[in-house]
Amino acid sequence: MEENQAHIPDGWENKSLIQLADYINGYGFKPDDWSKEGIPIIRIEQLKNPNTEYDYCNFTIPEKNTINEGDLIFSWSASLFLKIWDRQEAALNQHLFKVIPFGGVDKLFLKYLLDSSILDLMKNAQGSTMQHITRKELHSFHRFLPKSKTEQTQIATILSKVDEAITKTEQLIAKYTRIKTGLMQDLLTKGIDENGNIRSEETHEFKDSALGRIPKEWEVKKLGDLMFAVDPQPDHRTPSAVTDGVPYVGISDFLENGEIDLKSCRKVGFNVLEKQQRLFKVELGDLIFGKIGTIGKPTVLPNFSNHHFTLSANIILIKPHESPDFIYWSLISNYVEDQVQLAIHSTSQPAFGMQKIRDINILTPLPAERERITSKLNKLNEGVISEKIKYKKLQSLKTGLMQDLLSGKVRVNHLIKETASV
Repeated sequence: MEENQAHIPDGWENKSLIQLADYINGYGFKPDDWSKEGIPIIRIEQLKNPNTEYDYCNFTIPEKNTINEGDLIFSWSASLFLKIWDRQEAALNQHLFKVIPFGGVDKLFLKYLLDSSILDLMKNAQGSTMQHITRKELHSFHRFLPKSKTEQTQIATILSKVDEAITKTEQLIAKYTRIKTGLMQDLLTKGIDENGNIRSEETHEFKDSALGRIPKEWEVKKLGDLMFAVDPQPDHRTPSAVTDGVPYVGISDFLENGEIDLKSCRKVGFNVLEKQQRLFKVELGDLIFGKIGTIGKPTVLPNFSNHHFTLSANIILIKPHESPDFIYWSLISNYVEDQVQLAIHSTSQPAFGMQKIRDINILTPLPAERERITSKLNKLNEGVISEKIKYKKLQSLKTGLMQDLLSGKVRVNHLIKETASV
């Protein structure tokens, strides 16, 4: 893939990927070669998830097929992946390249250059059963890059700072999510007293119930006593799709921020909207619950005053009588999920009907305690959502910077001069 020579930025050059580095194939291990001890064998699975269990090699393989901390690894199979290895010595399996940059090429810059080329490389990938990048593709695929290694390094430094911020944000999201999961388990099964302390059997009175030991003040109620369930499409007929119509919303049509994915959402005629509006009204605090296909996955609905949409025949509309936030948190809890799974597997019917959802057992504190529980969980969830929004902004920032910096559209020469003068 040749790039237009006329648009090469000043001080940059056009080179093929094969001119920038040596790409060494991993070792062709056979299943009989694997052992339970020795040096770990790195496959694409370990690059995607470092916690994946390793196989080991207990015999000597050529040094060129081993990797050490700091080496750049590039997957050339259908599952393209780039990583600078950050662990101990390991053996590289086939379908992976160890990338050794030539003298005038910054390693981290090359990683970003390869990363920005992946989609275009895959367009020309070879193979019928498993697509892969060949050396011929590396020869023919050209990119612009600065002749100056200093400029390459400066570009890589800027992009790596954004990557560091992305990694820190990912870690915060994971941390807050773990805390939220643990707190949900404690608050929704043990509760929190008027002094802000999580209840325990050592400090508070508990009693037996259909769902195990619960605080003395709590009750086990049927979800049907706490909400009104609506079948939005009682004739169970899926309306015909139209090009210009009203969103027909199901569980899978919601984005992570709770908004409806209007771009990909199926559309139906306005007559469907009119029919549903005669049957029910969507109000603040209402939820939907998947009953066919995707079972469960409770989702809070946006209000009809902000959106015009219809509801899929595959979901149940849940209208809580009170404490809608508490109902939502209870529905996504582990103890409710266990009941849903048990109900699904106890029948041959591949659906979760109206009566089943009414029969779900909900642990129910007094109203004041429900408010204390939901207040803590809502606050923590706001922190998770805030970090996820930040994460998406950083991803967009990185995408824009890569487009600008790796094309030479935005230059970093002034930064190099400032660094040199310090």
